[in-house]
Order: sequence, then C-alpha cells, then structure tokens
Amino acid sequence: MNCYAERRARRSGAPLIAHVIYGLRTGGLENGLVNLINHMPVQRYRHAILCVTDYSDFRLRIRRGDVECYALHKPPGKTPVFYVKVWRLLRRLRPHIVHTRNLVALEAQIPAMLAGVPARLHGEHGRDMGDLDGSNVKYQRLRRLIRPFVHHYIALSRDLERYLVEKISVPPRRVTQIYNGVDTALFHPARSAREALPARGFCDPGTFVVGTVGRMEAVKDQLTLARAFVRLVECREDLRRRLRLAIIGGGTLRQPTRDLLNDAGVGDLVWLPGDRGDVAELMRGFDLFVLPSLAEGISNTVLEAMATGLPIVATRVGGNPEVVAEGRVGSLVPAADPGAMAAAIGQYADDAVKCAEHGAAARAAASERFSLDAMVRAYVAVYDRLVGAEAPIVGTA
Repeated sequence: MNCYAERRARRSGAPLIAHVIYGLRTGGLENGLVNLINHMPVQRYRHAILCVTDYSDFRLRIRRGDVECYALHKPPGKTPVFYVKVWRLLRRLRPHIVHTRNLVALEAQIPAMLAGVPARLHGEHGRDMGDLDGSNVKYQRLRRLIRPFVHHYIALSRDLERYLVEKISVPPRRVTQIYNGVDTALFHPARSAREALPARGFCDPGTFVVGTVGRMEAVKDQLTLARAFVRLVECREDLRRRLRLAIIGGGTLRQPTRDLLNDAGVGDLVWLPGDRGDVAELMRGFDLFVLPSLAEGISNTVLEAMATGLPIVATRVGGNPEVVAEGRVGSLVPAADPGAMAAAIGQYADDAVKCAEHGAAARAAASERFSLDAMVRAYVAVYDRLVGAEAPIVGTA
C-alpha cells in the first residue's frame, strides 16, 4: 500500500489492527485469520498483516481490498535489524492494536511497545515439534520474559488457556479463550451420496474413503495415518478391496508419505494431490476424516470436517478432546500409534450406522458450538475492550 492509500485508510476512522504472523501461507492459523478479516464488519476495524517471513497467493483469499500484506523476510536467529524494521513499520502504520500469534511472532511485542502501539494482544494457537506438550522450559521463559509487554491474551483452547495461566503465570483476567469458527454454509454435507473425488478407483461401488487435510509437516504426522492404512489393508483383504486414502496438502512429508505407501504396495489405493483450493468440495467425497497430529490447538480442518457431516478419528492431544466428543461425534486415539488408529478406522469402515450417527452429531456440534459468527463476535468484543479502555500499564501483573 502506498503512502497515499495509507493516509486515505486512516481517514476512514476505523481503528487499525496489525496482525503479526510467521507467514501468510496455507495453514490453519492463516485460514482462521483470513476468515476473521473476511467476516468482520468492514466499518469496525481496518487490518494489515505483517509476515515475519513472507506471503503467498493465499493472501488472495482475503476478500477486502484494503488489507495490505507486508513481508519482513526475517533471517534465522536474533537479528536486531529485523526488530528495527518492525518498529519503523509500526511507527508508519500507527495501528491501534498489534495482534501477534504464536511464539514465532511474540517478540514483535517489544518493538510494538517501543513504537507506542496503545493496545497489544497475543494469541496462542497451537504447538510445534519443539514443544509438543508445552513443557519446553526455554519457551516458557521466553513467554514469561515478554509477558509484561502484552496487555491481553487469546487462547484457542482451554488447554492453551491453562498453559498460559499455570506455566506462564498470566493472570486469568488477562486471558480470553475463543474457539475457532467454521463456515457451515461453505462446509456442508453432501446433498445425497458421497460426492466423487477426481481420483481413479475412489468412486467404485462399496469404497470407503478415509481422508485428511493439512500441512504435510512433522507435527501433523501423516506418516502415522499412512502406516495405519497399510496395516488395515495388509490384515484384511476385504478392506484392501474397498478402502481408499486421500491426503490433501503439501509439505516436506508428502514425498516420504508417498514413498512409504508405494513401498507397501498400496500406492494405487491412495491420492496425494498436494495443496488444493477446493477443500470444501473434496471433503464431501470423504466417508471419514482422520487427524493424526502430534499437537494441536483447535484444528480448523476438524471443524470443517464436522461441518461437512463426517465422523472423526483424531489424536488425543491439545484441544482435540474439547472439540471431538468421544463416542458421539468421533473417536480419540493416542498420538503416533498406528495400531490404535487402524483399529478406530476399521470400526467406522465396518459400521455404516455409526458413521451416519456420528456424522450427523458432528454437523450439529459445528453449527451449535463452533459457528463463524460466534468466533467473530468474540474477537470483536476483545478488540473493542482494548480500543475502548486504557490499556494496562506495562509491567503490571
């Protein structure tokens, strides 16, 4: 955005929120941010997105024409020049709120304070391979060190809320827990029979399609799902004839997953198309959704699958138990346990009634508990409080 456009945007009078994230690419956190911006009333807030690294064509999913993305291209390690760059940009943009997300963006709170940003918010969305269960002491110390610069926190799950209060010593009054929301109009059940996937053999009569969607990175652990699938088709000839696996997404695990499946001789039963822009349509071609992650906050893809009316098999990590009501909308299994995952998938493949009942309950839960409107209202309420009230003094509890 050029300087003239920035001045024109400021004259609109709506407060500006500067969202700081690692990068605007395909991912659950990024999808949640795009949904928030797209569905927030235009007249309430303006938005800018500051990417610690850079952004991709994913930014084109933002439907507002006044949202500018800034790529900061931070090199690895601690680089003072980067923080000066953040400070200068914030001094120029003059946002009313800086909203950082996850540990990788948290340190931007310091240049935000030095730039005079009046309200500073931080969101905890999930964990990565360096801290799967929140026990990493180094990360806890860093969060506690920066805690005095943050006025308020948003935790996507009760699990993350407990972490902030118990491990980071954030006073409960400074934490708001907000679940992700899902667009139940976009993600809806198939009108009648399962919709066709553009993969050979996936539409044959009697086939049962197991699907997942997500970044193919270590923390998402699609390799465990692949191993579970191999176990099932090796142990049961009937499932080899009718079971199919769709893994949607791109990333460093895509080729290792493909190699594992090909080496096991089941490559013809699997579809790995990479990143897709038609996820809502593809999900309506699944019979069962599986989330094999090693760590999660609140999974957007699980909510999308629930809104699509799919039963769920998910790992018992992070916020998954808060979303997947075990025995009602799905099954929970231990992380990194192909045997347990295979058993859960097999139960659904054998029980059409259970699939239908859990899928219907999942759709109802998505509509009642995880609506996009409820998420947007909750975020706007936090932003309104920060803009409308004097922010706490830095350094107070």
